[in-house]
Order: sequence, then structure tokens, then C-alpha cells
Amino acid sequence: MEGFKISLRSFLKLVEIRTKVASIIPFILGTLYAVYRFQTFNLVNFALMLISLLCIDMATTAINNYMDYKKAIKTQGFNYESHNAIVEDNLAERKVLTMIFMLLSMAVVFGFILFLNTNFIILILGGLSFITGVLYSFGPVPISRTPLGEIFSGFFMGFVILFIAIYIHVFQGNIITLKYVEGILSLKLNLKEIIYIGLISITTVNGIANIMLANNTCDIEDDIENKRYTLPVYIGRDRALKLFKIIYYIIYLDIIVLLLLKVEPWICAFTLLTFIPVNKNIKVFYEKQTKKDTFVLAVKNFVLINAVHIMTLGIGVLFST
Repeated sequence: MEGFKISLRSFLKLVEIRTKVASIIPFILGTLYAVYRFQTFNLVNFALMLISLLCIDMATTAINNYMDYKKAIKTQGFNYESHNAIVEDNLAERKVLTMIFMLLSMAVVFGFILFLNTNFIILILGGLSFITGVLYSFGPVPISRTPLGEIFSGFFMGFVILFIAIYIHVFQGNIITLKYVEGILSLKLNLKEIIYIGLISITTVNGIANIMLANNTCDIEDDIENKRYTLPVYIGRDRALKLFKIIYYIIYLDIIVLLLLKVEPWICAFTLLTFIPVNKNIKVFYEKQTKKDTFVLAVKNFVLINAVHIMTLGIGVLFST
């Protein structure tokens, strides 16, 4: 196995370990909401999902970097020489592909064990997430190279991860019930709880979508040259920036709605205070959009909003027990 070894530094760069916060945050938020709303927590399912989630997220990122490396037409500049570990660390393709296969295999194994511990809803949602994660960066037309990248990344990472993180603790409840009896397949949905979960997920759905949008806005020129037809390429820089702002504003309207509906504890109102630094970052991003200088602001906004959201919900959990 000597020929397949990759240094820890190269591996962490290949999977862009710092970006895993985008999947861990919805996972934590969903877990806390399950405890707050349903007063339940399953440690085994929590651990199984965490491992599977990290593996598929790392594999997806590695596939994305590999495909960018293989399909790049422009082979100079920050996005190619400094941003891609395969180029910077001169990684052999065989090593990269082996690592991707190992990560995908681990994700499948732990995800399947999680299904055995729960029910078919997890198998269906997990399978869809797995397929989407692979197709996001791989295939004849990867999702990341289309105008649908923001929608898919926001929905699957922001909502589906959060929903599964809740469902693994309450799978014996009545949020979703799927039964097959005497040739009849029946599906029952608790629309009230699903709507509440959808509202809770807006901070992660919109935050992740805006990370993708900011990334693509910074890369408009390079993407056109590399034939990546992303959303900002289609709608233009000015409209992409307006959309970037609106998506954040929707987050704060959502938090107000959640408080009025009493879905969250009142202390979550402190999340609204993040509007001040977030709005400042929006203005800075409006002035300049580069991967090197201002893309990180979208990541900072995502972490800031959701860190406060998680912290306040966590406090609500402590006071409710």
C-alpha cells in the first residue's frame, strides 16, 4: 500500500477540510433541534451519521478537485496552481482516485448501518444525497458546472442533512411514515413538523447557497474560459450580487417568523444581531469579488449566523431540560 499513501497535509488540502463546516453545522443544528423539539437523542445514530457525512463530503470535494484538474483549460492562477492540492502537491491520479474510492466506501458502509438502525426513509434520503454528491462533481455535466449548483448544494447540504440529523433521533415518531402492507405503499407526512424543519433550515440552506454563489461570482471569468456555465455566468455579476444580498435578508426574516411561531426559544432572537457584521461583509463583497480576497466573507457570514443560531438554540435546550 506504500504507493497509495498521501501525506496528511495533502489529504486535508485535497478534501478541503476547512470547508467541512458547511456540512457539520446543519448536522449540529438539526441535532439540537431534535433535542429541543422532541426531547430525544440517539448517540449511536449520531455517531454513524457523523462518520458517513464527513466521508461523503470529503469524497465529493476530492472528486470536484479532481474533475477541475482534469477539465481545466486555464492552468495558471490562484484557482489552479494554489487552490488545487493535486497540482500544488503533485499528487498522482492513482492516489487521488484510491482515496476517493475509500471515502465513498466508508460513507456507504456507515450509512447502510444507520439505515439498519432506523428505517427506509434514511435509505432513500441517504441514497439520494449520495448520488447527488457524486453527480455534483462527476459525470458528463456535473451539477457544479451548471446554474443549478446553488440550489442543489443549498437544499441537500442545508436541508436534507439537517432533516436526517433530526430524523435519526425521532424515526419512530410521526414526522414521516412509510408503510408497505399487502401490496399497498402508503406515505404519511406531518406537514406541520416538516414546515417547521424547513423554516429552521433556512439559515443553513441560504448560507450554503450563498457560499456557492460567492464562489461562482468570483470565478466568472475563469469559469467562462473553462466552460463552467454557473448561475452568475448566466445572470451576470450585477444580478448575482443582488441575489447574494437578498438570500441573506431572507435568513433574518425567517428567524423572525420562527420566533413569532414559537418554534425556537426566545433567546434565538440574538441571532438577529449578526445582521450588523453580515451586512458589512455584504458591502465589502459588493466592492470586490475575488477568490483570494473576499470569497471568505461568505464563509464567515455562514459560520457567524449559524454559530450564534446553534449557541442560542443550545442554551434553549439547557433551559428546557
